[in-house]
Amino acid sequence: MQNLSEQEIERRKDREELMRLGINPYPAEAFPVNVNAADIHKNYENRKNDYKNISIAGRLMSRRIMGSASFAEIQDATGRLQIYVRRDDICPGEDKTLYNSVFKKLLGIGDFIGVKGYMFTTQTGEISLHVTELKVLSKSVKPLPVVKRDEEGNVYDGFTDPEMRYRQRYVDLTVNPEFKKTFITRSKIISQMRKYFDDHGWLEVETPILQAVHGGAAARPFETHHNTLDMPLFLRIANELYLKRLIVGGFDGVYEFGKMFRNEGMDRTHNPEFTSMEIYVAYKDYIWMMEMVEELIEQVTQTIHGKTTIKVGANEISFAAPYRRLTMYDSIKEYAGIDVSQMDEKALREVCTKLAIEVDDTMGKGKLIDEIFGAKVEAHLIQPTYITDYPIEMTPLAKKHRTEPGLVERFELFVNGKEIANAYTELNDPIDQRERFEDQLKLAERGDDEAMAMDEDFLRALEYGMPPTSGLGIGIDRLTMLMTDNTTIQEVLFFPQMRPEKKQVELNEEEKTVFELLKGNSPMELSALKDLAGLSNKKWDASLKGLRAKGVIDIKKENDILTISLLG
Repeated sequence: MQNLSEQEIERRKDREELMRLGINPYPAEAFPVNVNAADIHKNYENRKNDYKNISIAGRLMSRRIMGSASFAEIQDATGRLQIYVRRDDICPGEDKTLYNSVFKKLLGIGDFIGVKGYMFTTQTGEISLHVTELKVLSKSVKPLPVVKRDEEGNVYDGFTDPEMRYRQRYVDLTVNPEFKKTFITRSKIISQMRKYFDDHGWLEVETPILQAVHGGAAARPFETHHNTLDMPLFLRIANELYLKRLIVGGFDGVYEFGKMFRNEGMDRTHNPEFTSMEIYVAYKDYIWMMEMVEELIEQVTQTIHGKTTIKVGANEISFAAPYRRLTMYDSIKEYAGIDVSQMDEKALREVCTKLAIEVDDTMGKGKLIDEIFGAKVEAHLIQPTYITDYPIEMTPLAKKHRTEPGLVERFELFVNGKEIANAYTELNDPIDQRERFEDQLKLAERGDDEAMAMDEDFLRALEYGMPPTSGLGIGIDRLTMLMTDNTTIQEVLFFPQMRPEKKQVELNEEEKTVFELLKGNSPMELSALKDLAGLSNKKWDASLKGLRAKGVIDIKKENDILTISLLG
């Protein structure tokens, strides 16, 4: 049964009263809107004659009831607008119910209304809508958090808890509309990238999300089962191998913006579901791709910020080309003081031990080098930097380096200490590719659950012939973090993955007493807690039984001493 607060109960009563008055709190018919709040604020002073017949809708966000007339604010997708509501204007006849009962008593903060009227300027200079018609569009039965702002714009009692904001993004965007800018910027980034690709004649495509073989990256997949086909399927960890099939099929350039899924850890820069853009262009190599990426990112930054140098945290970052280029081995030598270029797996493990880098037996040479790089180099790469020429063991899908044995033609773009792009001169030799997959299978046998699987159909495609090709992947979430100066990936995702929401546990007064004493003092000796609680034996026993049944506490016995601790 749903537990309702006092306000929620009252709002439900208001909903019932509206229906009793013959007013549908959720009408089906469309409400005509001919303007938005931002347009009015921007243009009214210069085009007053154009704002005599206004129809606008939005959430009711504040009210100042003053007898037979009131001021209020409504909020649409573009901002807030003050409205002036006079009883005799919206109730021209004898019946004043719409104002006296509906507007003053039955409507509340968060309700959607539609209003019509004309614009004017108040004596204090506030652009306002003089309402001549008002219609209820949607009754809110759950109250919004009350966010207070003073005259200087300072916020009090804000809806600021990150977990609540991410779980209830719909509330966050309503009471903290400034966060909409992040997502508008994200959309502009994708639009600008798409325009750049389209202007070059490359085709946007769609590839399968459910795949029979997970491939295209070193990552642990999510697995599911298709009942009709009676076969396991994987949510894609990358779309690379399907996009390359299309290059085999005769397209010169294909790209895709899409969701990828990796069953791995979560932190400030990783979400199990993320957005990536991958593009493949025939007859190009990774050197050409570096120049293309510089031009692309420079254009995106210019479009978003009107300049190519932006502030990210404490750093001024310039996205103007060209970007620094540094090989993987040289970067480790420069920032860690170690030359790993000639080391075998045993020597690399010794280096990791010396540097206190945690490794395990499943890691091969490539992963060990990657761990050293991640621990000692990444944080230093603040300005846009290409790390190039990776060891062959790290990159099963890239072509062998044209002049450096043991390396592949690959680069990653690092900015502000994080990788945002990854590109290769693509491996198009089917024999070499099969051998690389076989090496991955050996790593899987050692327990590496991120090793790539053998993809026979992809190998068959390569056997038909793939032209020389360069491919690129860009993490849209991380690029958006940079462009909006955000430090956590959750801030640039509308709905990031979260742990299951804990159900609120109702405690009686004695249980609350024990719970409050334990907060900040868990674990605690049972006897000491009982003395502090000051409850009778009967109430003490009942409170412990209740707290254990509700999964709030745990009691353990060690060395004949009973201790009590909070769970979760």
